Amino acid sequence: MASSQQAKSSKSAHGLLTGLAVAACLLAGLPGARAQAPSKQPPAAPRAAPQAVPGFWDPRRRPERPDLSRLTVIRFLTETDYPPFNYTGADGNPAGFNVDLARSLCEEVKVTCTVQMRRFETLVDALTSNRGDAIIASMAVSPQLRARVDFTDPYYRVPARFASRKDAVMPEIRPEYLEGKKVGVIAGSAHEAYLKAMFTDAELHGYPNDDALRAGLRKGEVDLIFGDAISLAFWINGTDSGDCCAFSGGPFVESRFFGEGIGIAVRKGNDVLRQALNWALFRVWEKGRYTDLWLRYFSVSPF
Repeated sequence: MASSQQAKSSKSAHGLLTGLAVAACLLAGLPGARAQAPSKQPPAAPRAAPQAVPGFWDPRRRPERPDLSRLTVIRFLTETDYPPFNYTGADGNPAGFNVDLARSLCEEVKVTCTVQMRRFETLVDALTSNRGDAIIASMAVSPQLRARVDFTDPYYRVPARFASRKDAVMPEIRPEYLEGKKVGVIAGSAHEAYLKAMFTDAELHGYPNDDALRAGLRKGEVDLIFGDAISLAFWINGTDSGDCCAFSGGPFVESRFFGEGIGIAVRKGNDVLRQALNWALFRVWEKGRYTDLWLRYFSVSPF
């Protein structure tokens, strides 16, 4: 994404992201670190939580069906290698969560849909030069990108979460629970800035990259680590973690630190397509197809 650092806030988890009962919840309502009744002791026992699927759509605010008569084809642009969101399938064709979502949107709008894969850094230029109509590539909405393209409503968000070793899982995390705890985080990241602002009594330990951060948790150098929940979910469930660790507490989605969410980009002023995609996103979610798609690709919940 332009302003490569910010636009890749979701892409920092390159190697990345729910499976049983589904609670389709409005992600904007998920809790961040907020003021609560003071207590130094976390709850004693973990609580079973329903599987969560991100959603930004309010059934009480059903959008009107826009005029779709001018839409005959939507040329989607996506990235070449960002599994499970975008990748080349065994048959050589585009595949992944973003690709299947794009096709579902086209089915809802009832227009022909094409999907072209390009290197991530070329996507915005390809869109603005009319080599495509919409970018669906886990592109994080940012002020810098808004100056060049317009965005649909968010269709997912990259939350932040804590992870700990399995023998020290905390079902809930508040700032007061982490007083004196050693917390690892990537130095200079938005996650570090959030901890410094909200978890002032924790003992922060900065690491240069994800590998060093996760190794620090495995070796017991820190009590918890804090970072991108999508990449952490895949690490926790993958072989690299050695089955050492699990999430502690829930997701943090403060937009001032972790961005506005992931949207579909269209050319500036293309309100016909933007409104059509917003309507189609709502319809796909309302029919349960978004939930089915999410659970198909993401067996480990970052939420």
